[in-house]
Amino acid sequence: MQTTSEFISSERRVELEKELKELQTVQRKSVIEKLEFAKSLGDLSENAEYHSAREEQARLEERIAKIEYVLKTSKVMERHSSSTVEIGSTIVIKKEGASEPLKVSVVGTEETDMLKGFISHRSPLGAALLGKNKGDTVKVNTPKGAIGYTIISIE
Repeated sequence: MQTTSEFISSERRVELEKELKELQTVQRKSVIEKLEFAKSLGDLSENAEYHSAREEQARLEERIAKIEYVLKTSKVMERHSSSTVEIGSTIVIKKEGASEPLKVSVVGTEETDMLKGFISHRSPLGAALLGKNKGDTVKVNTPKGAIGYTIISIE
């Protein structure tokens, strides 16, 4: 079950909206001030402060555009429980040969963070788990070969 939509949690949406506001107000103003100061130093062709401020402005505008795109195109998904793995599901899986189970949440690509246990619905493991039920085993192809995971529970 592969999907082409992007998904974010309501918490992530709030974080992105807050970051966007900060970037558009405080950060933009700061970069403009740096550009004005650098321009006042004279010759722009060899003005390191000016070139640095322009690069900072480009990075800032790129981040603003990315956040605006994510907010505009993503669907908000809620964490929920179901008998089938879906985007927003938190599941406990056990890797073949592992002694301890692993708790993961299937999320949209914008929220992926393996250290926190958030796996993308588009990752090999996330895609393999979608649509599966408690007790099912999935195989995921990796560079070291196929690895099996068994679904212990779906929260």
